[in-house]
Amino acid sequence: MNSADVVAAEGGEPLCAAADIEERGRAWVWDVLQGGRPVRAFALRFDGRLRAYLNRCAHVPAEMDWLPGEFLDSDRRWILCTRHGAAYEPADGSCAGGPCGRGRLTPLVVQEHDGQVYWYPSRDIRPVPFDAPAAESPR
Repeated sequence: MNSADVVAAEGGEPLCAAADIEERGRAWVWDVLQGGRPVRAFALRFDGRLRAYLNRCAHVPAEMDWLPGEFLDSDRRWILCTRHGAAYEPADGSCAGGPCGRGRLTPLVVQEHDGQVYWYPSRDIRPVPFDAPAAESPR
């Protein structure tokens, strides 16, 4: 990693190798906290650019993938909510059709540096603290 990549990746959470997210392929899915509550997020590559969103339909806050990591329709053109048929534009998460109306998916910031994908948490969407000490179990 060169010094520009170190500066660019600073503050980012490593997600996966860039090669793990193929063009219009299966998305990378991971857990985040939104307002302290667990939520899934996903990153996909569309038209050569990485995009990431919370895995929550704007119509009804439910997970959208029909199989883990599978968000795109059969033509690989739209992000679909398999529960209600809402279709979203992968480039910006805006509703393209169905019951989502003027809603849009909640975007997350991701970047690719030196073959690695990084996610940049926001004030409201944070990493899950996996290294937090476990509470003692009652005896």
